[in-house]
Amino acid sequence: MSPLPPGSVVAVVVTRHRPELLHESLAAMAKQTHPIAHLVVVDNGPDRPAREVVESCGLPATYLPSWHNLGGAGGFALGILHALALGADWVWLGDDDGRAENESVLGTLVELAQRRGLAAVSPVVADLAEPDRLAFAVRQGLTWHRSRRALAASPGADPELLPGIAALFNGALFSAAALDAVGVPDLRLFVRGDEVEMHRRLVRSGLPFGTALGAAYLHPQGDSDHKPMLGGRLHAFDPDDATKRYYQFRNRGYLVAQPGMRTVGLLDLPRFAWYYLVTKRRPGEFVQWLRLMRQGRRERFTRSS
Repeated sequence: MSPLPPGSVVAVVVTRHRPELLHESLAAMAKQTHPIAHLVVVDNGPDRPAREVVESCGLPATYLPSWHNLGGAGGFALGILHALALGADWVWLGDDDGRAENESVLGTLVELAQRRGLAAVSPVVADLAEPDRLAFAVRQGLTWHRSRRALAASPGADPELLPGIAALFNGALFSAAALDAVGVPDLRLFVRGDEVEMHRRLVRSGLPFGTALGAAYLHPQGDSDHKPMLGGRLHAFDPDDATKRYYQFRNRGYLVAQPGMRTVGLLDLPRFAWYYLVTKRRPGEFVQWLRLMRQGRRERFTRSS
């Protein structure tokens, strides 16, 4: 296969057992005014294949089924490497449960990245059910923003870019050079924390990146795992699902042992001690949290049974 023309964008989507959501996500990609040279879809659940959805989306596409569930991290790693092998200059990442808000999202990202020399740029990730809200709260210093209006109205804010902050797996656009510098997601993280780890690498690379305030990617509300404490002044990230909790805390243990995140790790101990021992009064869960964090620090990446 001949390499793609210079400046080509390849979209990469990871899916598993959600054909209806994938159909909506790919339909939004197919409507983009900026051309997508190729689409790569990694299917982590080919026992219920999404091939038909991919082949009918209207874009030139490659369907990559994986009989070994690679998770989000491994799925994006495989898809990104395939996109680079095709000759992509830009790689646009999306999960199957999110979609571009309108047909100009990709064009906005490409134009802003080229004009301002950005290595990576993401859209604002907005709540699918209530697009004026953020799907995930965004922290600037000690301030948490939960609406698009508040995010854009930050004191001294750049009207078009939130620098140094990006949601990387929900509509982010990477240059090929940026991926050469920071690499692909770490398969070992499987799910949870993989995006944070990529963000850590991007920050440490010194490459310019940020969030385009004029573009949005719609995603189901994702803040339900943030549990309030101290009257809502602080929050602890505590998934209700046991499997998600396993990966969240194990991977967090690995992350806070890495350069650039060790200070954050020092703050986690008193915060979660208060949350489990004072707010929830469940010392057994605090012991489990300590065990999983220690497992991550030791790089024991066994998967949850």
